[in-house]
Amino acid sequence: MADLQATLDSIYADIQPRIGEGKVADYIPELAKVDPQQFGMAIVTVDGKVYRVGNADTAFSIQSISKVFMLTLALGKVGEGLWKRVGREPSGSAFNSIVQLEHESGIPRNPFINAGAIAVSDVVMAGHAPREAIGELLRFVRYLADDESITIDDKVARSETQTGYRNFALANFMRAYRNLDHPVDHVLGVYFHQCALSMTCEQLARAGLFLAARGSNPTTGHSVVSPKRARRINALMLTCGHYDGSGDFAYHVGLPGKSGVGGGIFAVAPGIASIAVWSPGLNKVGNSQLGAAALEMLAARTGWSVFGD
Repeated sequence: MADLQATLDSIYADIQPRIGEGKVADYIPELAKVDPQQFGMAIVTVDGKVYRVGNADTAFSIQSISKVFMLTLALGKVGEGLWKRVGREPSGSAFNSIVQLEHESGIPRNPFINAGAIAVSDVVMAGHAPREAIGELLRFVRYLADDESITIDDKVARSETQTGYRNFALANFMRAYRNLDHPVDHVLGVYFHQCALSMTCEQLARAGLFLAARGSNPTTGHSVVSPKRARRINALMLTCGHYDGSGDFAYHVGLPGKSGVGGGIFAVAPGIASIAVWSPGLNKVGNSQLGAAALEMLAARTGWSVFGD
């Protein structure tokens, strides 16, 4: 651990000539405006030490990484009953594909593709107005990160609402199969706002630390989920966290992780640390090109892969 900052510095040095690679998510107008010439990375270890490089303190739209926190909330509400409405298998399809949803009668393949996350948002909404559900998520993430400054970027949420036709199609399709209990526009209001959570790499790594520490936050002493549930959330991230690039990410990096089209990737080295990396340029399957490269370097240089060093 003593050389972790040096390892991070060496990764940053190796990445720097490549900064700007990939393509920003220009189908969301607000994300199209983000400068691709940025890279940040933060590691928070289970003993509370923080290591960072580059733009680790620049807030960005975490997008689908928010699905990890919403899944945690939904499992807290309905437990294993959630799996009657959402599957646990890798999709092998694009994150916004409707084909699989039709073939499988409105049951999304997993909670991390868009359709699955929309169903999870519907579960979290039970007994709440949309604004209350969004507030619950924001309070939860602030609690996890021990940081009240975390906010939702309303411009990004509005931008997604105005252009999210495919998500409206997915939600209406599930509603037709009675796999949504609330009005489509209410559920999507929650979904678009959760994706618009704005966090820095350090805040994100802190918020996800409970998944590296058997369900408890070691820096605050708070128990978040049981060790078994933390293990299962990690398993889902490993198999489904990068859409149809999940197998490739497991092959090259070997850590549970969740990507977002804002260019962030959150990853977990169980028992050791949580990691967040951000670089806005995406590869062809919608994952941060340099974020994945940096995590591959980190796994190689530390031996942190869950498959052994």
